[in-house]
Amino acid sequence: MPGDKLSTAVLGAAGYAGYELVRLLLRHPKADRPLLLSREGESAAARLDETYPALKGGSPLPMEPFSWDALEKRGTRLLFLATPHELSRELAPQALDRGLRVVDLSGAWRLKDAKNRATYAFVDRDAATAARWDEAAVYGLPELHRKDIAGAALVANPGCYATSVILGLAPLARAGLIDRSAGVVCDCKSGVSGAGKKPTAKTHFVEVAGNFSAYSVFGHRHTGEILEQTGLAPDELTFTPHLLPIPRGILSTLHIRLGESATPERIERIYREAYEGEGFIRLFGPGALPQTQHSLYSNHCDLGFELAPGGRRLIVVSCLDNLMKGAAGQALQNMNVMFGFDEAEGLR
Repeated sequence: MPGDKLSTAVLGAAGYAGYELVRLLLRHPKADRPLLLSREGESAAARLDETYPALKGGSPLPMEPFSWDALEKRGTRLLFLATPHELSRELAPQALDRGLRVVDLSGAWRLKDAKNRATYAFVDRDAATAARWDEAAVYGLPELHRKDIAGAALVANPGCYATSVILGLAPLARAGLIDRSAGVVCDCKSGVSGAGKKPTAKTHFVEVAGNFSAYSVFGHRHTGEILEQTGLAPDELTFTPHLLPIPRGILSTLHIRLGESATPERIERIYREAYEGEGFIRLFGPGALPQTQHSLYSNHCDLGFELAPGGRRLIVVSCLDNLMKGAAGQALQNMNVMFGFDEAEGLR
């Protein structure tokens, strides 16, 4: 009915990104209380506010097993999948066939190039259907693809590292200013929550605290997203992720050689023109570099740069919260675009 609030559901609400998404949905003035679903075999409390006591104080937040009947009964229009890649790959087409719109927080639908998608080693039961949705899925970076997101049935929420790198490189790539023959080096660091809630030997407190380590060198799954969204070739990009001993936040240092000499004023103008009117991009002036603490718990991506004497060597620093602009906040931003809401609704 006109005037009714948007009915949403979250599958995977017990994970870190799922929790953040629920927290945002609960305060969204145009979204109804989300239906919270747990997947088969997932050990989760009967109520999300028992798993995350920070949500206590309002009405109880019951979790219930995933079923299509539960979604239909609630009149759900938008399904958020905060689920493993393989499960999202299976469930998204089924949801879409039932008339639901989907925002998927996994990597299941982000990649158009089969060579890039091969890193996930998906085994699709229905290859033709999967190929159709691979083509139709929209990469959910509103600053670059807002018009396509508005009409999309399936939005693939970008990866956290990928968001920080793409937003840092896109204006330069579009301006044709990158010397691609010199290669781009992306030196990126993330807090431990980026590895997900399930504990592993590498994310154990004893291993992380007081430590700093690189991982997935030349093999991280977000590499394909960066290549596809910036137009760089594989041998033109070096992307190295690192694990910081902090709970959340990403800092990406991007090393770029320019094809021609530039001034700080020109670089700043390129970024300001590219992101004019973008409420979640905060641009720092020349020489002022962002820090992780400035963007934590927000949906902002902070960008700053330093240009070397001679005007050919450029360092861009990009910071964001991996659980917000890198996951749940961006998912809500995509929801706002899809349903014609104020883009900042629920994110202020």
